[in-house]
This record gives sequence, structure tokens and C-alpha cells, in this order.
Amino acid sequence: MINTTLCYIEKAGSYLLLHRTKKTNDVNKDKWIGIGGKFEEGESPFDCVCREVREETGFILNKAEYRGLVTFVSRTSDGGAPYYELMHVFWSNDFTEPPLPVPCDEGELEWIPKSKMNELPHWESDELFMELIEKRSPFFSIKVEYLDGKMIKAIREQ
Repeated sequence: MINTTLCYIEKAGSYLLLHRTKKTNDVNKDKWIGIGGKFEEGESPFDCVCREVREETGFILNKAEYRGLVTFVSRTSDGGAPYYELMHVFWSNDFTEPPLPVPCDEGELEWIPKSKMNELPHWESDELFMELIEKRSPFFSIKVEYLDGKMIKAIREQ
């Protein structure tokens, strides 16, 4: 199972999102997602999210709230090997913004009003945990299953 982080950075009713457009063979191609990525050896979830945010945006997280876990199981109908991911979800509105935009090698960064997020291409499951983040719900755990890129099941675990 792959461990990843994802951070929703909030300012003035908007989230800083990454429009994934630059990598080839990218499972997130053309989707709008939060900022994050894969763990490096020896990293804690907080270490990873801080590093990924700094690398992708130039922002320094002064504080990040650890909001929940999302377990992904993704399968294809052709019987290929399933993909498993455990994503550690963070939220922050306490950060230091770089004086100049930092180029991102994965796509374009943009502040998106929260009210417009669901109008953009995104993973269906993002709406589930975004709602919990917005409601300031207690720490959550969700298991999501995808088949051929379409969400087929989602369970909020207690």
C-alpha cells in the first residue's frame, strides 16, 4: 500500500488547487486536486505534507491540521492488479506564501473559490472528505473503491 498526503490550503474562501496537466501517464491527469504526494523513507505524515507543499508551491505550512485518512482501492475490469493507497488528509490556513510564484512541474496552481470546486474535473470521492473538512468534522476515516476510474463504493468508518 502506498502512503500519501493531501493538503487543502485555504485563504479568503478559496483553496489552492493543482490542475494536473504536465505529467504523462498520470492517474490524476486533467483533475484538480489538493497539494500532496508520496511519503519518502522515514517521513511522518506531517513531515511529508510539509515537504510536498513546499516542493510543489513554495508555501511553508506554519500549522496543518491532520483531518483524516482515506483508503483507496482501485481496480480495473480487465483484471489488472489492484492499486491501494492510504491518504493522510490535512487542512491549513496558517502558512507563509512565497513572494513570487513557484513553478510546479505537475501542473498549474490556482486559488479556486470553494463554491466552484465541484464544477471542475476531480475525483468523486474528493467531495466526501471536502464536506467533512468544511463542516470541521472530527478526525475521519473513509474507504473508497473505484472500478475503471468510477467510484463504486464509499464507507465512512467509525
